[in-house]
Amino acid sequence: MRLGLALGYWGRGPDAGHVALAREAERLGYDSVWTAESWGSDAFTPLTWIAARTSRIRLGTAVAQMAARSPAATAMHALTLDHLSGGRVLLGLGLSGPQVVEGWYGRPFPKSPLTATREYVDVVRQVLRREAPVAVDGRFHPLPYRGPDGTGLGKPLKPITHPLRPDLPVLLGAEGPRNVAQTVRIADGWLPLYWAPTRPEVYGDVVREVPEGFLVAPMARVAVCDDVAEGLLPVKAMLGFYIGGMGHAARNFHADLMARMGYEAEARRIQELFRAGRRREAVLAVPDAFADEISLVGPRERIAERLESWRAGPVTDLLAMSPDPHSLRVLAELNS
Repeated sequence: MRLGLALGYWGRGPDAGHVALAREAERLGYDSVWTAESWGSDAFTPLTWIAARTSRIRLGTAVAQMAARSPAATAMHALTLDHLSGGRVLLGLGLSGPQVVEGWYGRPFPKSPLTATREYVDVVRQVLRREAPVAVDGRFHPLPYRGPDGTGLGKPLKPITHPLRPDLPVLLGAEGPRNVAQTVRIADGWLPLYWAPTRPEVYGDVVREVPEGFLVAPMARVAVCDDVAEGLLPVKAMLGFYIGGMGHAARNFHADLMARMGYEAEARRIQELFRAGRRREAVLAVPDAFADEISLVGPRERIAERLESWRAGPVTDLLAMSPDPHSLRVLAELNS
């Protein structure tokens, strides 16, 4: 099982320690470093900054939001950074949810998310292969555009720049069983959310039968500490925000996933508290058991014991969310 460093997206401003942390992860033998985006910082620019200050570690987006860019634009970002970094890019993509897609990007959330994702990946693949002008007779991402408000002058094009790698890996963030099953069919890897290594069946039976070379790369909070409850507080804060505030009350994929994992009543309670403005209570309402099973938190010996369940399953890459160089070092030692 390879290790990665998950830096996420910026909060109020850039984190001055991210480059140093990425360099330390590279020194420790970590295979990859990952950035994200929500409705603030983008995923590609910080990754480019890190690329210029590292030499070996692979560079992943977990995830770049599909609504933020057309698939052709996303492919341009990926192929450009792949050239600049010497072939180190891992392109992780995700749909996000209706609240962000419609509220931030000003686009309709697709009524057929599986079809929209499939078309998006198709365009990206065609651009990267550069075998012919890109053409997709699609419902969501048609190329050329033939809509009633167009000029009709568009024509299929090939990228001017020759991609460095036509097989640049494409990974998808997927939560529902049907979405995960499609991901295994059309992508090179999967970025699970809230991975519980003892309960992979939550995502469907297909997880047990991923093809050879397919990447399964979940994120997990890693914290070497004496007090497990205290170490879980950042996990609970993240879960409280995603389950309570990242999505509409009637359509929140994160809350639905928590419910499928056996915490339906707790998920709905977190949503209620968050919507009522009682955010601290929402965070505290996150069960320690749920936060714990998707994390690696506690003394070194506890993490060593729990790490075995991560290594025993389909996970190929564990992406550690940790701002602490000591925790990264301990994880590297335990995984060696």
